[in-house]
Amino acid sequence: MIKNIRNIIFDLGGVLLNIDYQNSINAFHNLGVNDFGQAFSKTIQNTMMQNFERGALSDAIFRKHLVDLIGRETDSRLIDLAWNAMLLDFPVSRYRLLLELKNQYKLYLLSNTNSIHYRAFQELICKAYPIQLLDDLFDKAYYSHLIGMRKPDAEIFHFVLQDQAILPEETLYIDDSPQHIDAAKLLNIQTHHLQDNEEISTLLPNLLRLR
Repeated sequence: MIKNIRNIIFDLGGVLLNIDYQNSINAFHNLGVNDFGQAFSKTIQNTMMQNFERGALSDAIFRKHLVDLIGRETDSRLIDLAWNAMLLDFPVSRYRLLLELKNQYKLYLLSNTNSIHYRAFQELICKAYPIQLLDDLFDKAYYSHLIGMRKPDAEIFHFVLQDQAILPEETLYIDDSPQHIDAAKLLNIQTHHLQDNEEISTLLPNLLRLR
């Protein structure tokens, strides 16, 4: 049961920002990569992509890896478009939810992401809403490529809890990836694994009524 919540930590992709991995898989297929889905999905990322999400690879090196997969020289703009194809929209209902929750709770964002996606979703969201950065909707946003850690490693959850001096038992973490939920549970953080058929803007108000 969700109770005694003072803090809410949100995942980004698949929770607040709609994403479709198949879009990028299809885009890279069109560029000549037939097995891109084996390298990146909700539950599986290869070592290259894990390093990119930790900020250990530059954009140029990441693109070079993708060029090697494609097997021919490809314009970096086309690579970025294919990589960002998975990023969809940030519905107004979720934007309004965050504005409402901010009056009652400490809100945090914890996202496994990378520098190319970061620029793309910041631009997408800030064009849609009157904010300078997505970060403005939270007390603090944590992006894996900027802090050098990524989920589901326990260190990233420890880092957020310690950085904000918040208690895990007073914190709700919401994510659509089961391995991330399992990691948070080990630290006694209250969790909700968001299912494909659940909408956060209607689900969360009902969960929080259990306080």
